[in-house]
Amino acid sequence: MVSPTWQVSPGCCWWLPLTAGSLQSGCMPANLTPQYRGAEAKLRAARTPEERRQVLEEMLATIPKHKGTEKMQAELKRRLARLRHEEETRGHKHGHAIKVEPEGAAQVVLLGPPNCGKSQLLAALTRAEPAIADYPFTTTRPQPGIMYFEDVQIQLVDLPPVAAEHLDPWLPGVVRGADAAILVVDPTSTAVPEDVEVVRERLAAQRIPLVGELPIDADPRDTPLPTLVSINKVDLARDEDLEVLEEMYAEFPLVRVSGLKHLGFEALKVALWKRLQLVRVYSKPPGKPADMKEPFVIPEGATLLDLAGHIHREIADKLQFARVWGGRLDGQRVARDFELRDRDVVEIHA
Repeated sequence: MVSPTWQVSPGCCWWLPLTAGSLQSGCMPANLTPQYRGAEAKLRAARTPEERRQVLEEMLATIPKHKGTEKMQAELKRRLARLRHEEETRGHKHGHAIKVEPEGAAQVVLLGPPNCGKSQLLAALTRAEPAIADYPFTTTRPQPGIMYFEDVQIQLVDLPPVAAEHLDPWLPGVVRGADAAILVVDPTSTAVPEDVEVVRERLAAQRIPLVGELPIDADPRDTPLPTLVSINKVDLARDEDLEVLEEMYAEFPLVRVSGLKHLGFEALKVALWKRLQLVRVYSKPPGKPADMKEPFVIPEGATLLDLAGHIHREIADKLQFARVWGGRLDGQRVARDFELRDRDVVEIHA
């Protein structure tokens, strides 16, 4: 693959399209830094897809963040996403990449060190039948299962354990594509908390930091993953050990559970739903009862127009208004930019 040639127009900060696939922009002041200019030079010299990806990540990290560079940032992100996809595709062709097709309202990965009880938790929360044993690395491939939270389906994916001496090469790709993670901690282990910190460190090294809250100023090269900490095996643990772990991981939403005794599951489901930051909306055809069995699941903060687009693009194009039932609203007419809330009932008029 021949590297593209780059050129800057006089008095202009945007790239001109000199070869197919090169970056393109227009004339708006950007005040690009020497670090960014140096990264541009590296990109001209890059020969492999991996080199180009690394340089694009550096360019995205060093480009000044203001309105004059918005299109440049978007183009960098687009090219970076394409290169990452190409890398994963090549890995798949060589047998190193694995993809788990998402199901339900969200995909949540189960992460943890060896023998923390992830597979047991998956089996207890879903109808999946993973291999469960007292020796490490029983799980060697992703094992998905569907967990029900009230009227919503959430996909849980059990993954192989992460350890200092082992990290499956395909695992970061699966984790990066998830909506959230459950970090499983075994308070009875003699290796805790060091084994849990290894999980966090190894994923952070892959630019996937596990976070309690999404950072506002995250490094653009990172993919922060919203994480819930689940302290497992609480039926076997000492109260003082549980309290120490809760204090240590106070930055995360945290629940106590037992996969063996089926303890704490309702609290876990509620905490995970809040962690996912989703809302359920029920549709009501004009003049007919609402369908309360299969809600539309959309992100918190989504508007009526977002919901219409989620249902069908043509509905969004023709949307006029809607009537909403929920909270203090009892069939009131709302505009396209109305922000929907969990359990709202919506009657769309298009």
